[in-house]
Amino acid sequence: MASLEISAGSAKWTTLPSHRLWLLQQADALFSFFERQSLNPLGGFHDLDDHGHPLAPGAVPGRFAGRQIHVTTRLVHCFSIAHLMGRPGADVLVDHGMDFLWNGHRDTANGGYFWGVGYDGPTNDTKQAYGHAFVLLAASSAKVAGHPDADRLLTDISTILSEKFWEEAHGAVAEEFSRDWQPLDSYRGQNSNMHLTEALMAAFEATGDSIYLTMAERIADLIIRRHSAAAGWRLPEHFTAEWKLDRDYSGDPMFRPYGTTPGHSLEWARLLLQLWELGGRKHAWLPDAARNLFGQATADGWDTAKGGFYYTLEWDGSARIRDRYWWPCCEAIGAASVLNAIGGDAAYEAWYRRIWSFCASRFIDRANGGWHAQLDDDLKPNAGPFYGKPDIYHALQACLIPLLPTSGSITRGLLQTGIRL
Repeated sequence: MASLEISAGSAKWTTLPSHRLWLLQQADALFSFFERQSLNPLGGFHDLDDHGHPLAPGAVPGRFAGRQIHVTTRLVHCFSIAHLMGRPGADVLVDHGMDFLWNGHRDTANGGYFWGVGYDGPTNDTKQAYGHAFVLLAASSAKVAGHPDADRLLTDISTILSEKFWEEAHGAVAEEFSRDWQPLDSYRGQNSNMHLTEALMAAFEATGDSIYLTMAERIADLIIRRHSAAAGWRLPEHFTAEWKLDRDYSGDPMFRPYGTTPGHSLEWARLLLQLWELGGRKHAWLPDAARNLFGQATADGWDTAKGGFYYTLEWDGSARIRDRYWWPCCEAIGAASVLNAIGGDAAYEAWYRRIWSFCASRFIDRANGGWHAQLDDDLKPNAGPFYGKPDIYHALQACLIPLLPTSGSITRGLLQTGIRL
């Protein structure tokens, strides 16, 4: 996939008012797409089809429709951002989602939060670290946005994470429990811990409580400084209860696929830089690790002929699942923009432009709105495991991270400095 060379002396795209306006326009389009029909009057939010209408029951093979906790929490997080940006009506969606988290997802008998909730009770009553990480993120973002129930949710989810999930001996969280908090297996995963790192940093920013930051630093130390560095900066995903690498593990194709997932390396690259900034830049290994993760993921995962990141890789770095998903590109945009801002290497500017150009031409759905979730190896939209337009979170953050300071999260940046053209 050819791209234009960067002219000598040309300005970084993120410094151009015209590019910054374009990013804001893309964010506005995402808000407009998801606010139109996401709100479910019976509680929670609808999953959306390609046209932005509620996804019909049965449209996703073998899965109950809608009202999963990562959808509820991400919409609370994203429309808290919208509220901080001065978007009228965003508060209605935040309030709706916060109510459903407390009165729909929360297990009032045993504590914790159900993964999936139907109209007559839970459709998936497991307590998963991945979902609980996003409850913490939603609570933190809602607190920054000024929601009156945020402190209640923040206190509850922090207690659950500390008492049920956190394993002090390892400095990370266990993965999954039954409704009554019985361990379901011995699996430990980096994906849930990665998202918890993001949420812990948001909670630290929202509250000033350093325990959140310490937990985030311990997770990063375990997964990145120890395991990823030992694997040549490819990111191991799956582990035993003692945090020993399990190379043969293959689970849920959306959340726990076999092999390595370059998109997660790119996501970690940005998170490590944020962690470095929040910790006062005292951990010198963090920016170097971010550069190494970004370099290895782009070398292995980017299709130099057609563009886009392969979803998963074999252990030697070759492509395993060749479909291109939208979210690795979104995470790469965020990582490239932050690396470019703090490091000045021209290669990061080139990557930033290259990935945005691919997204603009392939993922942004100009006919129907939103972004295509996945493309096949011929770069045509396809489906499975993602269906319809499943998520605003990754694409929105790709639009906004380049507009804000590198010293914290989107909500912190919006609260402290706002967006300037």
